[in-house]
Amino acid sequence: MLNILGVIPARYASTRFPGKPLIDLAGKSMIQRVYEQACKAKLLSRVVVATDDERILLHLQNLGLEVVMTSTNHTNGTERCLEALQLTEGDFEYVINIQGDEPFINPQQIDTLAGILNGKVQLGTLIKRITDPAVLDSPNIVKVVFNRKMEALLFSRSCIPHLRGVSNQDRLSQFTFYKHIGIYAYRVDALTAITHLQPSPLEKAESLEQLRWLENGYKIKVVETELETLGIDAPEDVEKAMKHYNV
Repeated sequence: MLNILGVIPARYASTRFPGKPLIDLAGKSMIQRVYEQACKAKLLSRVVVATDDERILLHLQNLGLEVVMTSTNHTNGTERCLEALQLTEGDFEYVINIQGDEPFINPQQIDTLAGILNGKVQLGTLIKRITDPAVLDSPNIVKVVFNRKMEALLFSRSCIPHLRGVSNQDRLSQFTFYKHIGIYAYRVDALTAITHLQPSPLEKAESLEQLRWLENGYKIKVVETELETLGIDAPEDVEKAMKHYNV
């Protein structure tokens, strides 16, 4: 069995929602709920939160949860995952980056991704079939196309592929579209390498970090999940979340 480290990046200084990891969700902080869900995954060897803020660090330490303090200079969660790996004792083959703003993440989703890791896979991520036509044109939801080997060809905020000669209302009946679920698996050597890559033209155009990896020739294996996710991106999302706790 592979040794897989689950890392949950948790920044305090979010532009849209400062202090988001510490918001209270029915008696527990959001970051605690993410951590507890991740720990239920059967294929993770260990779970650690990677933060850049003393408040989050102390909060998790007081709860007895594993947390490491990382630099405030990281530009993305991938860089923070690499430092967390370096700060965590153990010999790991893969790191899985678990979003710190998804308190309802299903452990099965983590295990689904971990299940495709075999030493040959460089990078991996989840996809989900799109059933809501409104999603196709939402720039906030990333779409993905992939080849027959289940390797990503392109990610975009636009609807891909464009269906020539098909009206917008008929798109879902004519083609199977997929959205990207933002949880990543990195083989340790690939994680080290991609953190040294310079931002690429496609990445800058779409503001999607994974396009940097594709442009540099890395392969991203995709695996389908049927489970939905519910992230908390802004204060108004908290009310939706509380309904799940019957509060």
